[in-house]
Amino acid sequence: MRFFVLGNDQKPQVREAAARLRPVLEHFGEIVVFDLRQEQDLSRVDADVAIVLGGDGSILRAARQMGYRQVPVIGVNLGTLGFLADLSPDALVDELPGLRAGDYRVAAHLMFECDFPVSGGRQVVLGLNEVVLHALSAGHVTELDLLIDDVPVTSFRGDGLIISTPVGSTAHSLSAGGPILSQELPAFVITPICPHTLTYRPLVDAASKQYTIRVRRPEGAALTADGQFLGQLPGGETVTVRRAGVSFLLVKIAGRTYYQTLRDKLHWGTPPNYRTEPPAG
Repeated sequence: MRFFVLGNDQKPQVREAAARLRPVLEHFGEIVVFDLRQEQDLSRVDADVAIVLGGDGSILRAARQMGYRQVPVIGVNLGTLGFLADLSPDALVDELPGLRAGDYRVAAHLMFECDFPVSGGRQVVLGLNEVVLHALSAGHVTELDLLIDDVPVTSFRGDGLIISTPVGSTAHSLSAGGPILSQELPAFVITPICPHTLTYRPLVDAASKQYTIRVRRPEGAALTADGQFLGQLPGGETVTVRRAGVSFLLVKIAGRTYYQTLRDKLHWGTPPNYRTEPPAG
């Protein structure tokens, strides 16, 4: 097998895990890129699997680094939650023989393109989780218009709006009251952040559509994608979110399901911890 080994060497645990795993991975295949600083251009390099060390943030960075030539990712959790980074370093070592034998499947997940104005034109960035337009500072509100396929949908007043993929539905969108979407569903969810009315609720719609947000307030709004600040948009400008022409590829190990991850990581669907009453008498 040919491996990318990616991560963030600013974290000591990533450097330690990389040093420990490197000879093991070389036993099972060839490491064609070993980059813990997100410096290398991966668009001209082929690999079978990208081993990403860290947490979900490391996986988001790796997805951006791979760009439009995505390689199936195995996330090794060295962070706090690790919703996408599902394996420990020891578990990865245990799974390597099965990986070399092809005993796994690859799930394709929706990615987005965010098209936004910059000085002298427009820029497009690729992302995996979500796009957020929000007020410039805490305690302030923003006003936004939402259009879907150029059809006016609603005008919004509040802290901001999130347009999230299914993978991102368990991140910022979930914290703002959005639904959990099955990760392989071809859909976006639009989630309001602290709307100034009780009538706004999250909306799920098809990934085949194009989503446009127009900034209404003259002072503008801030734009982020996958937690990265993209800039401040003045009033009257628009941001467009659409399905990307490439998918994020995640290796699924046999015997581990998405619903098990929901239960283990988010405690979704777990029953209350009922107290056992002492027997009567």
